[in-house]
Amino acid sequence: MATGRAVRVSVVLCTHTRDRYEHLVAAARSVQDGTYEDVELVLVSDGSPTVAELMREEFAQAIAAGTCVVAELDRNSGLLAARNRGAAKANGDIVAFLDDDAIADERWLERLVEPYQTRSRRAVGGRVTPAWVAPGGEPGFLPAEFHWLVGVTHRGFGPGGGADGITSEGEVRNTNGSNLSFESETFRSLDGFDTEIVGRKGANHLQGGETELCARLRSEFDEGVWYVPTATVAHKVFQYRTEVDWLLRRAFWQGYSKRAMQSIAPSSGDDEQAFLTDLLGEFLPRRLRALVLGPSWRRLAQLAFLLVGTVAVGLGYLYGVVSYR
Repeated sequence: MATGRAVRVSVVLCTHTRDRYEHLVAAARSVQDGTYEDVELVLVSDGSPTVAELMREEFAQAIAAGTCVVAELDRNSGLLAARNRGAAKANGDIVAFLDDDAIADERWLERLVEPYQTRSRRAVGGRVTPAWVAPGGEPGFLPAEFHWLVGVTHRGFGPGGGADGITSEGEVRNTNGSNLSFESETFRSLDGFDTEIVGRKGANHLQGGETELCARLRSEFDEGVWYVPTATVAHKVFQYRTEVDWLLRRAFWQGYSKRAMQSIAPSSGDDEQAFLTDLLGEFLPRRLRALVLGPSWRRLAQLAFLLVGTVAVGLGYLYGVVSYR
């Protein structure tokens, strides 16, 4: 992508139900209110005519100005299919993905675009921070190492891993799907997300669409995703996502998904192995020392969840070994 040339970014936002529409509007407005000027919103209704009509009414002015496009799927087909539909309708040089319950920082796109121009990257992602909208706020028992359970960037993520990796810029396998972008030509050449194997729909617990796509990116172009920690979006964490039983179920199915992704893309497990090494070799000993030197219920609860959550992931992984084909 040529340096200095004006670059248009298409931001794809999808939702499937009227219940989430207000959140989608907030996400879209955060993009429109950002500092980056050449932006196209691509709003996708995943199987809901009502939502599609609301989009056309709400964003009529932007549609008329050529800065918004509305796309729809005839039936609920899952997040990955909706994102592919949005990318197919996009007119930008870059296609960026944002969840319907996320809020973009005002300089999000400005910082995402820079590596495309200065480093000639094919894919760039950023950091996802938590927005604790649950009435009780951030649960005191949830350790930062397990923030990936609620869809935000966790301690140990980033180039090189470790406690400081999350704030370091560099190449990673993939970032969270709510803060991920591709050069449009590259996304098309990879045929987008593979909807046959993964996708959040109904009772389908298998996730990892961005992992599989970025494994193909690596295979095809020998390149990962460039991680920019200052390109941030805030992901809303609702009440149900702070409940222990939900989090442990999520951990189990994430373990299952990680095993499934290894079957589909054998090299995809390298990042998880590195994280496990950091968890056992650095984070767990550090938490034990902190608990001994300064006992508190919060430290004890987080240490306990770290152990129980790791077991839940392991059980899900083992279930995947024997059940996933």
